[in-house]
Amino acid sequence: MTDTTPPSGPLSGPLSGLRVVEIAGIGPGPFAAMLLADLGADVVRVDRVSPGGLQSLPQERDVLARGRRTVAIDLKQPDGVAVLLELVERADVLVEGFRPGVAERLGFGPDVCLERNPRLVYGRMTGWGQDGPLASSAGHDVNYVAVSGALDPIGRAGGPPQIPMNLLGDFAGGSLYLVVGLLAALLEARTSGRGQVVDAAIVDGTAHLLTMITNLQQVGAWNDARGTNLLDSGAPFYDVYETSDGRWMSVGALEPQFYAEMVRLLGLDVPADVALPDSPLPDRNDPRVWPELRARLAARFAERTQAEWAEVFEGTDACVAPVVPIRDAPQHPHLAARGTYVEHDGVVQAAPAPRFSRTPATLGRPPARPGAHTREALAAWGVGDVDALVASGAVVQNDPS
Repeated sequence: MTDTTPPSGPLSGPLSGLRVVEIAGIGPGPFAAMLLADLGADVVRVDRVSPGGLQSLPQERDVLARGRRTVAIDLKQPDGVAVLLELVERADVLVEGFRPGVAERLGFGPDVCLERNPRLVYGRMTGWGQDGPLASSAGHDVNYVAVSGALDPIGRAGGPPQIPMNLLGDFAGGSLYLVVGLLAALLEARTSGRGQVVDAAIVDGTAHLLTMITNLQQVGAWNDARGTNLLDSGAPFYDVYETSDGRWMSVGALEPQFYAEMVRLLGLDVPADVALPDSPLPDRNDPRVWPELRARLAARFAERTQAEWAEVFEGTDACVAPVVPIRDAPQHPHLAARGTYVEHDGVVQAAPAPRFSRTPATLGRPPARPGAHTREALAAWGVGDVDALVASGAVVQNDPS
């Protein structure tokens, strides 16, 4: 597993030269900033002068804080806000994740920042958005995914909705839509010379991710009852099956030719989509017999270990693959060959994605304690008299160790 720490000097990647100010937060905001940093942007993270908010692990061990310098600024002091606005003057992007109106009350809302830097793209990351009846309410990923319509269909037939961690809301519906919006606004600003506000709401992004399913539902091709459809564990040929050692295999044999290959490799030998009186398996196109088909597949998968089935299906077109635990994923032969995971500064983590042929993204700085780079970052961006700012308490330089 390779350490991709770049040599000292300018950052590489397609966003090299882009300057981003990130107001520290949790979840989707930091992940968006991490992605921008992975792609080469010079991201300065503005942290609190003292710890606060939800922290599941120390920031110096939090991979979501990788790739950027951290400065500690007291945003409750006018001098601290003045430092932030000096950074804003030199930035291309600002990212914040406060509830609506908080940044304005602190003195660095969009109007103030865009007056100081008309080309600035001001990114706002929230769950509910900047307006609407719930805009000022607290919430978390599970709430946003629930209201957007995405949580209800996820789960087994007859069971409750199942929480898809915070991948669907925070990171897919939130972070990735924020980054897409920021890059689109930056591209537009190249011709207009004007920045703008990007309102990235997790409810909006998650609803947008549901486009295909919403469309299927409206034309009658998707049942409202969870666990009864083609892609939600309803179909026995798109599901997971337990092996003899208590592990699992994933099956995604949707197309007839892939299904036929799966059945052949399982040793059940029946032509795809054929229902004969003496067929070993029932017709997969008849939902009425799906319970019987599922039982037959489950019984077969239960006869061997996951490793044995993985060997049978590896490299075939059966669309069957082992369900790999997170801890073991970096060692999977395919991911290992691609370098999907790397060990960086002693921590195993996902490498930057996607990949670029000419301007490859690389992992930069490891995560650091809040304020570890205050002097360095402010000096690099040409902000004020750093010694005087430290002396006044407007900013804090913390021990990086």
